[in-house]
Amino acid sequence: MREYTTYGEFFPYYLQEHARPATRYFHYAGSILAIIVLTYAIASGNLWLLLLVPVSGYFFAWISHAFVERNKPATFTYPLWSLRGDYHMLVLAISGKLNAELERAGVGRRTAGQG
Repeated sequence: MREYTTYGEFFPYYLQEHARPATRYFHYAGSILAIIVLTYAIASGNLWLLLLVPVSGYFFAWISHAFVERNKPATFTYPLWSLRGDYHMLVLAISGKLNAELERAGVGRRTAGQG
C-alpha cells in the first residue's frame, strides 16, 4: 500500500476501499450508532459507555470489509484519517455529494451505486 502524507491524498484511496454501496451502508450504520452511544453516554452520565463508542462504530465497518468489500480496513494503517474519512463520507452521502467524490476518486458507477 502506498504511504499517504496528507488527508487530501488519503481520502480518494479511502473511497476506493469503500467502492461497494453495502460497505458504505455498514459504515453509515456504525458511524451513526457511535454518535448515538456517545450522546447517550454523556447525557446519562454513564461514562463507562464511552468504551462502547469505538466498538459500535468499528464493528459494522470491519464486518463490511471482511464480508462485502473483502479488503483490509484502512483503520489499521491510518486510524485517525480513517475515522475522519468515515464521517466525511457520511456527510457527503447525506448532502448528496458523494457520487461526485466517488467519480473523482476513480470509483466506477457500476460498483459505486447510490449513497
